[in-house]
Amino acid sequence: MTLTTGSTIGAFVGFTSDDFDVFAIPGLEPRMDALISRIRPKLNELGEQLAPFLTEICGEPMFPHVAKHARRTINPPNDTWVAFAPGKRGYKMFPHFQIGLFGSHLFVQFAIIYESDNKSVFAEHALKQLEDIERHIPAHYVWSGNHMVPGGDTQAELGRDGLAKLLERLRAVKASEALCGIIIDREDPVLSDGQAFIAKVEETFRTVLPLYKMSF
Repeated sequence: MTLTTGSTIGAFVGFTSDDFDVFAIPGLEPRMDALISRIRPKLNELGEQLAPFLTEICGEPMFPHVAKHARRTINPPNDTWVAFAPGKRGYKMFPHFQIGLFGSHLFVQFAIIYESDNKSVFAEHALKQLEDIERHIPAHYVWSGNHMVPGGDTQAELGRDGLAKLLERLRAVKASEALCGIIIDREDPVLSDGQAFIAKVEETFRTVLPLYKMSF
């Protein structure tokens, strides 16, 4: 079925509790084997389905990148994801969009991480548009300054002063990051309904699109 957004929903079945249980498997190789067999095919499918949608709303080609965790040699990953960025060969250097899982929840978000040269550009633009951000980004959306730590603070909890501090740190500190989006508990029924889940992701990406556009 083709939606008016331009995305195509096929046989995506969503996520189950078993998918999140992967992060409780001890050891690098056993956890990676489970991630590759259970989670990665779903992330690949989401990448294929949602890249055309993001290409449409961003006005430029967007390419999916599924986490490989190739640099890990000892510690198993605590999360995994698919990222969407305008670069074919990578995403970390670009402002980008993500769908990913920790053991406790799934996240859908805009992200600009420490490898990106656009951090100061985004920080400058966002600091000048705090009122617009408060008006456009829903109060329950979560902000984080570290993509490796699950969760964060809602926009309501941060308030304008808290958000300004996060953005000022992004501008000043090389290792700083900014992420904004939604958290969906692993037991939320929307995750097991593939069509409803993709609609939720599209809604979220549309909501954080102005943040992406502030990054250039």
